[in-house]
Formats: sequence, C-alpha cells, structure tokens
Amino acid sequence: MFLGHFRSQLKQSNHLFLPEIWRKSISGTVYLTQGFDQNLLILTEGTFHEIYLQLTSLNIADPLVRLLSRMFLGKASPLEMNKNGAITLPDSLMEYANLVNEFVIVGQGDYLEVWSPDQWQQQQTQINDVQANTQRFSTLMITTH
Repeated sequence: MFLGHFRSQLKQSNHLFLPEIWRKSISGTVYLTQGFDQNLLILTEGTFHEIYLQLTSLNIADPLVRLLSRMFLGKASPLEMNKNGAITLPDSLMEYANLVNEFVIVGQGDYLEVWSPDQWQQQQTQINDVQANTQRFSTLMITTH
C-alpha cells in the first residue's frame, strides 16, 4: 500500500526515483498516465488492469466515456522500473504536469500521484482548509464499521 508523500529531484534523462519503501510493492511493469488534476498517475499492473476493465465495460457510444478513455488510455505508457528504482518519464507527460527539476510523489493506497511542487502546494492549501472540508466531505458516507 502506498501511503505518505515524498519530495525529490528529477535526475538526468527524466528519471524519477521511487522511494525504497514503495519499490517493494512494485514488481514488473508500472503504468504511467495523465492524472485528473494536472498530475501524473503511477499504477501497478494490477491496478491499471482493474481500471482498464471498468473503462471497457462502459458505453463506448457515450462521448464522456470516449474522452475518459482517450485521456487515461491514450496517454498511458507501460514502463519498467530499473534496478535502482527509477522510471523514465515521457516528455509529453512531464510537460502536462509541469515537472521541471523537482517533484512530489504522493501515495494513494493502490497508486501513486506525481505533482509539481507548485501544484502540490495548491492541493495542500485545499487539504488544510478545515472549514471547507467540513462541507466538502459531509456527504461521502465514510464509515469505520
């Protein structure tokens, strides 16, 4: 499970090094794709496949379904993590997420998000707005059984 967040530098040739604590949870291919919030998503093969199955079960005649498929699948790249725990980010996705020298990588349970530091700071501002959060999350029905 991917939890917490880390800030780091991009290395030569667009290499993003995953923290060692998360490398243990990844074997084989990872999938990198465009996220929903000007960020990137790193998904394990299993998680990517689950989302793929959900997407392909939707009505292809629906324009929103086609748009989502183009965004999620059309921007996806299967990548191999090297022995040092690095993946190489495609230029087009780096540009989309405004990644230049630094990045913030955020655990989301089954997947990881990659943010530019500026975009992550904007997210932090929203996350830390206690008054707004009371309204935002009140209808989500989160329980602890």
